[in-house]
Amino acid sequence: MKPKLTFLLSLPFLFLFGGTVYGSDLQEGWHAYKNNDYKKAYKLWLPLAEQGNVTAQYNLGHMYEKGKGVPQDYKEAVRLYRLSAEQGDVDAQLKLGVSYGMGRGVPKDYALAHMWWNLSGSNGNKEAAENRDIVETKMTPQQIEKAQEMARNWKPKK
Repeated sequence: MKPKLTFLLSLPFLFLFGGTVYGSDLQEGWHAYKNNDYKKAYKLWLPLAEQGNVTAQYNLGHMYEKGKGVPQDYKEAVRLYRLSAEQGDVDAQLKLGVSYGMGRGVPKDYALAHMWWNLSGSNGNKEAAENRDIVETKMTPQQIEKAQEMARNWKPKK
């Protein structure tokens, strides 16, 4: 068979089964992480995160936040959480809100914390909704309005 024809015939298989490797690397990374093999988890998740995989970005953010297999680095955790949160990941939005609420890796900013918790909470994350309600007690009405406006105007990046 000619090489070009072989390539063309293999394309449907790549589209059908190409995601399997992607998903298996995520799962294999999770298995490694649960077994405290953080170096292997990192090695598997990093290429996926660089390709825009929200779960891998979130997982690496968690590793940097906790210092699991990498030096603890709140700024890097925030960077990775933001990549995932901006694509709509509710757990990353929760963590980004925590980062702003506590001033970890970013300056403390209750309006941004509120915005991220509002987004996460409106997508079903109860902890984020509770955090949003708590931080409101520390905010002025103007800060709350600003945070709500930012949440209304927010659009996920794809």
